[in-house]
Amino acid sequence: MVDSDNLTRKLIGNGFLYLNAPEDADILLINTCGFIEDAKKESIEEILKLAAIKKGTKKLIVFGCLAKRYRDKLLKEIQEIDAIFGVGEDEKIIECIKEFTGIGALGLGVSNTTTQTPTTNPCSYAYLKISDGCNKKCTYCVIPSIRGKYRSIKPDEILKEAERSVKRGVKELILVGQDTACYGKDLDGYNISSLLKDLCSLNDDFRIRLLYAYPASINDSFLNVIATEDKICKYLDIPFQHSEDRILRLMKRGGSRKGYLNLIGKIRGAMPDIALRTTFIIGFPSETEKEFHSLLDFVEEVKFDRLGVFKYSKEEGTPSAKLRGQVPESVKNKRVEKIMRHQAQISLEKNKALIGRQFNAIIDEISRGVALGRLYSHAPDIDGVVIIEEGSKGPGVQGSRAKTSLSLEPSNPRTPEPCSVKAGDFVTVKITSAFEYDLKGIIAE
Repeated sequence: MVDSDNLTRKLIGNGFLYLNAPEDADILLINTCGFIEDAKKESIEEILKLAAIKKGTKKLIVFGCLAKRYRDKLLKEIQEIDAIFGVGEDEKIIECIKEFTGIGALGLGVSNTTTQTPTTNPCSYAYLKISDGCNKKCTYCVIPSIRGKYRSIKPDEILKEAERSVKRGVKELILVGQDTACYGKDLDGYNISSLLKDLCSLNDDFRIRLLYAYPASINDSFLNVIATEDKICKYLDIPFQHSEDRILRLMKRGGSRKGYLNLIGKIRGAMPDIALRTTFIIGFPSETEKEFHSLLDFVEEVKFDRLGVFKYSKEEGTPSAKLRGQVPESVKNKRVEKIMRHQAQISLEKNKALIGRQFNAIIDEISRGVALGRLYSHAPDIDGVVIIEEGSKGPGVQGSRAKTSLSLEPSNPRTPEPCSVKAGDFVTVKITSAFEYDLKGIIAE
């Protein structure tokens, strides 16, 4: 999303117009992902979808990770593609489009395999990319071969982008990178703690969230800044990937069950109310049933606030693809289902404990008189939401996204009253109900 936004802004600066409807555009751009099998399938589906609407003088340009990994194959299999580029080739893409269009100010359609709407539009949150690439040697991962070595984005560029976002009304800056806690390792004495302090010194009312903090990169200075700076959400996304020492060694993660438990204890000791999110890879080659159940015990012991899982994806060119004991897909599916059922119960218990408490929430969306917001413990897209009613007069909702699709129909047939809040507002919310992943509340008096 960040890469697509940056390219979109450059193209607009070169005289092109952004259009939401691909069928009306002259140039169709698709930013692809090639990280795991599901992402590759999604990217291919998107390419084929836009290839089907390509008519006349329309041009179809594919770029990003999948394009870099499978350039020749994509050009051979999908002949509707007019040009293909890898990552970090914005200037080449712009020159290509100028050649296609004669540098005319034509309509531009940008497609992304994660979003159809450019985040340059007004929004309550924005992703702030602070680094690219990775130096880690995880045996299942293709990112280093696609994105290259770890590179911290210059602090001045990050702060400038942060200021630009805040000035246009963004209320939450979400820091992303392959390892946010590692930021600055290639800079001279300037690290993630320095960056966080500088971001917090910016004026205006906004908050900061961190995603993707590699466990080995987390140190006391980093935790102290998060604990003491009011603008930073007490939320950490730490991808542990597994709990068992043998699997972690095969993954070359450099961690251990004991070390992870100690780290989690230290974090919660410094910030008792911190929300911890993690991800695990299920079905890594040679993972035994005993090791999987030990992972379940780890989840039960830690009780993560948020947890996501990936089925192991056998990626060509990675060391783990050559390992013996590849786990059958049916076994992976059963294990994923089991761990997510386990986590759903933990999440429900944690959510129920919030009933009656008040929190500061950011409003992301208003739909049919109902406000959808997030607490400090909710990252957009990957976590739940808080469904907000305006006191006893507000319209109600039925159901929960955790069990069924969320219905935003009012609980009575009359037309709902308009909300007095809007996207981007901070409000105080009292939690009244809890579901497995979502909460329900009222705006406090």
